Amino acid sequence: MKIAVFGKPGGGKSTLSRQIAAATRLPLHQLDLVQFQRGGSKVADEEFLRRHAEIVAEEKWVVDGFGNPKAFAAMLHAADVLVYVERSYFTHYWWVTKRLLKSPFSKPLGWPEGSPVVSSTLSSYRFLRRSPKFWNSALKTKLLALRPGKRVYIVRRQADAAALLADLGS
Repeated sequence: MKIAVFGKPGGGKSTLSRQIAAATRLPLHQLDLVQFQRGGSKVADEEFLRRHAEIVAEEKWVVDGFGNPKAFAAMLHAADVLVYVERSYFTHYWWVTKRLLKSPFSKPLGWPEGSPVVSSTLSSYRFLRRSPKFWNSALKTKLLALRPGKRVYIVRRQADAAALLADLGS
């Protein structure tokens, strides 16, 4: 099984991806760890896409993240299960802020060691402000149209995440 977990920053994708990997016993690949180096600098796009292609060619996986548009399209094509994490905008903003507030005490899940938390947080806020251009109802319609060939889940609340985990774990 190949499971792609994606959505806007601060939605709990990394936590949910870890739970999915544990429930399904599939290897977890967090794209931020592939796309960014220690210290938070970005790897060259060619290198990232090469690494990404190796991951999606594997027989089984859980992939957490977006990467870039080319990687996202390849991931959607390769995956059997699509998990779109779409919480309220308030929740996304609050969880990005909470991640910043907790960062002096614990490294954010799925982030490379030494990532610049403040600048990454500001980047997440900018991305959230611009995200309705991409993360919108048209994308959701396209994702849902991939059924029945793919299992598509939209996670808005914790109850959706619990139902997803129960479904995948059975």
